[in-house]
Amino acid sequence: MSTRQTWSSRLTYILTVAGATIGFGATWRFPYLVGENGGGAYVLTFIAVMMLVGIPIILVENVIGRRAQANSVDAFALAVRDPAQKASPLWKIFGYTGLIGAFGILAYYMVIGGWVFSYIWHILLGAAGFSGGLDLSSPITKEITESFYFESIENSPFAIACFTLFFVFINWIILRKGVISGIERSVKYLMPLLFLCLLIMVIRNLTLDNAAEGVRFYLTPDFSKITPKLLLDVLGQVFFALSLGFGVMITLSSHLNRQEDMVKTAVITGVVNTLVAVMAGFMIFPSLFSAHLAPDSGPSLVFKSLPIAFSEMPFGNFFAIVFFVLLVIAALTTSLTIYQVIICVLVERLRARLQEAINLTLGGIFVFGNIPCILAYGPWRDVRILDRNIFDAFDFVSGNICFVLTALGATIFVGWVMKSEALEEIDNRGALPHKTTALWYALVRYAIPLVIIAIFIYGLRSFFS
Repeated sequence: MSTRQTWSSRLTYILTVAGATIGFGATWRFPYLVGENGGGAYVLTFIAVMMLVGIPIILVENVIGRRAQANSVDAFALAVRDPAQKASPLWKIFGYTGLIGAFGILAYYMVIGGWVFSYIWHILLGAAGFSGGLDLSSPITKEITESFYFESIENSPFAIACFTLFFVFINWIILRKGVISGIERSVKYLMPLLFLCLLIMVIRNLTLDNAAEGVRFYLTPDFSKITPKLLLDVLGQVFFALSLGFGVMITLSSHLNRQEDMVKTAVITGVVNTLVAVMAGFMIFPSLFSAHLAPDSGPSLVFKSLPIAFSEMPFGNFFAIVFFVLLVIAALTTSLTIYQVIICVLVERLRARLQEAINLTLGGIFVFGNIPCILAYGPWRDVRILDRNIFDAFDFVSGNICFVLTALGATIFVGWVMKSEALEEIDNRGALPHKTTALWYALVRYAIPLVIIAIFIYGLRSFFS
């Protein structure tokens, strides 16, 4: 364990963790949930829950990962070092549920990346005047975007498979260089580029006509909208946005220097994720209201509504490309770290060589996950699993079952099995004492498990209804 690679600096670790958490959750899922839930009320609740629940659970997974210095499965056995309190091997079950969830999310996540590349390609074709492209240099209608989505996304399985494979290939190139030389070095360049693209889009969209209406919708809370359903929706989004329960935080923190202040890095992670999600709203809602579009179009908001908004503004093709490149970067920084969770387990548990583990992971997920998800909207649209198509079934099982169970297991493990060892790890064996440690431990031991159980029951409500 002593030879395990560690992050070169706090900044690179924070950038990597931020990259892991700033994906489609912040740039695609958060905006459409805001639109569906009435704007400002959702935003306000999201910020509060991120600070009160999200950050403490980041610390839960960080404690397990750094203490164990191992992959997300073995970590549940190795994090407890006191022979008198040796953890049961059964705790590894929660490592495996996270592993299954990581497979599930990558199964459809990479396909969404393929959709984004398809949009970039077709917008470039449209800008160049080629037939079959999506030209946003002049106003287009909702019928055009819906027709494009139907023909070029849902009913073009071969093209989407190619775009998805291209996205997988980019991940393969980076992952084969390892955690530090590959992921860390890439994120050092990708994250600043992501923030630059985001800043360009926010500034541009805030200067549009009628942008103030979008900002007003986004920031003005209607407290009547804050219901138990909204609260539980927000809790689920915080889990998704922070990659909690994927094994990502456990894996990344296993490479964390033992002198690092985990509380500080967890707070920074939560704040950065919240900031990017909030900025994404400033990028999207002003453009929607400027084009007089409804903000509540759900998951299709980015793919069907926003192209209309871009077509209404000057240099629409350029800004649309910048936006979709931003989505690609955000997705890439997340997919790299989720892949690494599975790769790390294969290398450390099965003693596979790094290249073999990468090929097996990316290839296996592409064949058994990505391809079925691509076909779910085409030839296999009638195949139903848990009363859902294949794409939605992967989303449901990973997001509503696997991740929640893993987070619950990790929280109980830290609060009731590690106990004093968790407190010791948080305070770096007394070298970095924190005034909030006792409060954090009380939350982890008693309150947060109840919150997670509530999320779990709520997530299963539609299955049993």
